[in-house]
Amino acid sequence: MSVLLYRLGKLAFRRWYVVLPIWLVGLVVLVGTAMAISKPYEDSFDAPGLPSERATEIMDEHFPGMSKEFDTNAVTGSYVIEAPEGEKLTDPENRAAVAALVNDINDLDIIDNDEPIPNPIDDAEEMGCLEGDRGSDEFAEKCSGATLNVLNEEDPDTVAYIDTVFTMEFADMTTDHQDEAYDLADPAREAGLTVELGGVIGQEVELPGGTAELIGIGVALVVMIVVFGALVAPLIPIFTAIVGLGSAMMVLTGATAFTEIPSFTTFLMSMIGIALSIDYALFIVSRYKHESHSASSKEERAEAAGRALGTAGSAVVFAGLTVIIALSGLAIVGFRFLTLMGLGAALAAAFAVFVALTLMPALLGMFGRALFKPKIPGIAKHDPEDDRYVTNGQRFAQLIARKPAVTLAVGVIALVALAIPALSLSLGLPGEESLSEEQSARKAYDIRTEGFGEGSNGILQIAVDLTDVPEDQRDPALDDLREVLVSQDEMDYVAGPIRSDDGAGALFQGVPLSGPNNQDTKDLMQDVRDAEAGLQSEYGMEYGVTGTTAIFADIDNKLLDAIVPYMAIVAGAAFILLILVFRSILIPFAAAAGYVLSVAATFGAVVLIFQEGTFGFIDDPRPVVSFLPIMMIGLIFGLAMDYTLFTVTRMREEYIHGQPPLQAMINGYHHGARVVVAAAIIMISVFGAFILETDPTSKQMGFGLATAILLDAFIIRMMVLPSVLALVGKAAWWLPTWLDRVVPNVDVEGEKLRAMLPVTTEAEEEPVATRR
Repeated sequence: MSVLLYRLGKLAFRRWYVVLPIWLVGLVVLVGTAMAISKPYEDSFDAPGLPSERATEIMDEHFPGMSKEFDTNAVTGSYVIEAPEGEKLTDPENRAAVAALVNDINDLDIIDNDEPIPNPIDDAEEMGCLEGDRGSDEFAEKCSGATLNVLNEEDPDTVAYIDTVFTMEFADMTTDHQDEAYDLADPAREAGLTVELGGVIGQEVELPGGTAELIGIGVALVVMIVVFGALVAPLIPIFTAIVGLGSAMMVLTGATAFTEIPSFTTFLMSMIGIALSIDYALFIVSRYKHESHSASSKEERAEAAGRALGTAGSAVVFAGLTVIIALSGLAIVGFRFLTLMGLGAALAAAFAVFVALTLMPALLGMFGRALFKPKIPGIAKHDPEDDRYVTNGQRFAQLIARKPAVTLAVGVIALVALAIPALSLSLGLPGEESLSEEQSARKAYDIRTEGFGEGSNGILQIAVDLTDVPEDQRDPALDDLREVLVSQDEMDYVAGPIRSDDGAGALFQGVPLSGPNNQDTKDLMQDVRDAEAGLQSEYGMEYGVTGTTAIFADIDNKLLDAIVPYMAIVAGAAFILLILVFRSILIPFAAAAGYVLSVAATFGAVVLIFQEGTFGFIDDPRPVVSFLPIMMIGLIFGLAMDYTLFTVTRMREEYIHGQPPLQAMINGYHHGARVVVAAAIIMISVFGAFILETDPTSKQMGFGLATAILLDAFIIRMMVLPSVLALVGKAAWWLPTWLDRVVPNVDVEGEKLRAMLPVTTEAEEEPVATRR
């Protein structure tokens, strides 16, 4: 591979005036094609095989049309109405305003009304819930299904809600639809009522707006100015990052013509595309700077570009391959939206590699001697590739070499301690309670909580199938089920049953005491499901539990169950791939074990900050976003292998070229530390900037990935792994003879290239430690 990339680098450098126009034409064609065939992004959320689907099947059989409210792609809404302070909704003027609102809702053409939506006050009156002993059990049972807060003993008849289902699917919902639904309630607001719009229709879509990317690019520019000590060279990685990400985005945009692509994919692509493109370009340009240090002619600079691509470029290819494998592997989880997001991010990684290997050497050729000018005095004075100088990286490597057991123990103990909170990891999808307080959906959530209790925002829908129950046993069966539901400690109250027209189905609504994302609510749901076996054995009835809480909990459980298998797969892939790269057993094992440790520590940090609210960084602690761990496992895997390749390939290169194992570790650390530190700082900045976003998923993802880079790059790859190499010595590079014959030599270190080309300086052959 090194020889092939060497030739590619020289060719692109020499023929930059051909390569750049080809890239320009390709971009124009790509943009034009994407714009011509693209369709809007569609945030469909298919989650097949969930237990909650059983309830949907029962509804479809016995209550035709009712299940559409629980379709993950449906657009639902809830008008939450609150009376002015000191008044009740049943007061004449307020009641008239509510009636007018109900009429307007029924007339709205974007609402899917098979039957007229009832007035919550009229319904409560017909049920006999506007009078009587409100503290009695009989009243509670009779009025538990009211959508007016008649059961609120402190402040009754002040809050009501009207649930609606809209005609469009989520992918087709526009801000015009949202504005139309919200503005419909303006007359009621003018009459003095507070009306907020909850549900999907009331939530503003807040995708990351580009600020984070700009912050990341800005930090990257400053870091690379320090690394290169010049102003022009840092522009190359920035430019290639923009071109690479833009190209990947155009391919993704064009793909919308053939399949539904979730809009959140673009956010993940931005994070991965910018970070990897800059890192890969930084790695290669740094090597080019060293190789071209004494170059005085264009041919010598072309030779330097070839050498840089043949050595650093080989590591970039395998680094990119690990990221692509990890992200593509998200397909095994079984969620289509995760699969597409993973493939989108993998596409960004592929373009990051492609741009680094083709466009970047052409840009090096175009800038020529001007690349590392103007020089900035006092910055990057000594080239870490120059063995005549002692760097801080070399000093730290020598410290590790003297006390490897100590540095190994410190790194491992610190990560294990940080990983402990991960044992209490709790997952949940962001609900309305996680929205900003300015959003109508969040206000609706809070008003409904005040009027009906927090559990009313996550009602459990229990759909019962009585087909196999004898007719004379159906009423007793439903009575017993109701008793089971009411007896649950975490159940606030139960409404129903509502019988189906065919008499073979029934519906209950169970209102929990706690909110949708609370673990007590999830436990309640599971207890209700567990009770089915006994009732089925006695009566022959079956039931399913659905609703927002149940669906979200099912998704959480499915993703949680996938974490260990997926982590085992990617760790195994890392082990096999690193055997191929390093021709070693111990290094791949240590690298894979370090990856598992850094993942666990990252999860622990996320739990501490976002779930437990440690240090007060988060005002409203909540469960970790459900799909975040599984995505981070793949991302951290790819990034961890990146840094393993960037650090250990230099050490193996020194070893292959004749240095003793310990000296090879020191020399490789000396040569690679600055660029790895710079790359890590850039990635931390790119990912960390997403903490500034308002979206909770973006915050957690940005913090998690920034923490992962911090822990994996600086502790695992730059402390723990070199400590292992120092402890085991030559055994680190041992490979069984039979395996050595089987494993192909991919030559990431450029051994074949070195044999083919003359050595440029004698200094490169001398150990670093002999010079001061």
